[in-house]
Formats: sequence, structure tokens, C-alpha cells
Amino acid sequence: MTPPSPPRACILDLDGTLVDTLGDFVAVLGLVLDDLGLAPVTRGFVEHTIGRGSEHLVRATLAQVGAEAALFERAWALYQRHYAAVNGEHADVYAGVVEGLEALRARGLPLAVLTNKPAAPARELLRRKGLDGYFRHVFGGDDFARKKPDPLPLLKTCEALGTPPEATWMVGDSRNDAEAARAAGCPLVLMTYGYNHGEDILAVPALQHLARLDALALPGG
Repeated sequence: MTPPSPPRACILDLDGTLVDTLGDFVAVLGLVLDDLGLAPVTRGFVEHTIGRGSEHLVRATLAQVGAEAALFERAWALYQRHYAAVNGEHADVYAGVVEGLEALRARGLPLAVLTNKPAAPARELLRRKGLDGYFRHVFGGDDFARKKPDPLPLLKTCEALGTPPEATWMVGDSRNDAEAARAAGCPLVLMTYGYNHGEDILAVPALQHLARLDALALPGG
């Protein structure tokens, strides 16, 4: 593999990469299902299902408990209301993230968050966790016509950053991020602690697999 050039910008995923939000999802889905009079789902189910967007999570949860798909609109409204209240309450910034963002900022690299989570709660989560000041752009799953693993969101984020994909590193935690980065032509770094649908993230090829963001090694750094 040809050694990558130093990045001119970085795109980072949110859930499972910067912030451990599993507790938020578990709590919100528990409230939604209770409101609907439905059985709860396990924490393990939620961990293996998140990452493809909130709408997908709600639909998959309804299917898991045997509810009719027609219940989605009501469940989605409840989910949005509960998530707005809970957002960040059961979530923690991963160790090494702040230090890693500080190091990237010290290199003068413009940073963007690209998540499949809707944009408004994503921006609010970053604000509540004190991370919003690091990013030039924050894009959510409802900002573009398609979500990761489609490459479109990455390509659009590269445009916003003003850097070509080959010089824009993607930092994520799942094969969704990996497939999107590969299709867009972005160099890829994967965190080993996130949510990869129950699959071993080390089996997904990447420039680096990291247990902490501040361990990121940049060419020329």
C-alpha cells in the first residue's frame, strides 16, 4: 500500500467514534416502547443496530418486538421527542478524543463531523459535550439525499471543507464508515471501541485501527 499523504482535513463520525451514545439510545427506545405498550429490547440489540440512521433504528426496533410497520410514524414522533430530552444524558466522550481533537487543531486541519444521526440532535450533542468548537461543519443524516455507507455524504463534506477526497481522512468506527470512505476515495482510520453491528472492526481494512483518537499518527507529524 502506498503511504498516504498528510491529510489536509479530517471528517469524523460521531456515535461510537467521538461519543459513546449507546446509553442514550437504550434509554430513548425504552421510553418509546413503553409509551407504545410494547416489550423492551436488549442493550445488545441496540448496540448491533445503531449506525445506519435513527429512522432505521426505530424501524428495526419495531420489527424486533413484532410491531406492525404502520406504527412507525407514531414511534418516530415519540423517538424524536424523547431523544431531544435525553440527548447526551447517558453518553460520554471517549478517552483520548479531546486530546486527539486538540492535536488535529494544532496541525491546522479543518475538521467536520459526518453522522447518520439527524443533524439537529448531533449538533446539540456536540454542544452539550463541549466538542462543538472543534468543527467547521457538522452534517447529519438528513443533510444529504443519501446516508453512509453511500459515498455522497463524504463527497459533499469534502466539498464543504474545500479538500479533495484523497487528502481528506475519514475517522469512523464501523463498516458503514469504511464502505463510504472507500467509495469516496478518502483514507480511512477506524476506532476499535465503537459500534460495528457485532462484527470485528479489525477485520475491516484501514490505515490505522486505534483505541484512542490521540494515538492517530499523521504523516510528517
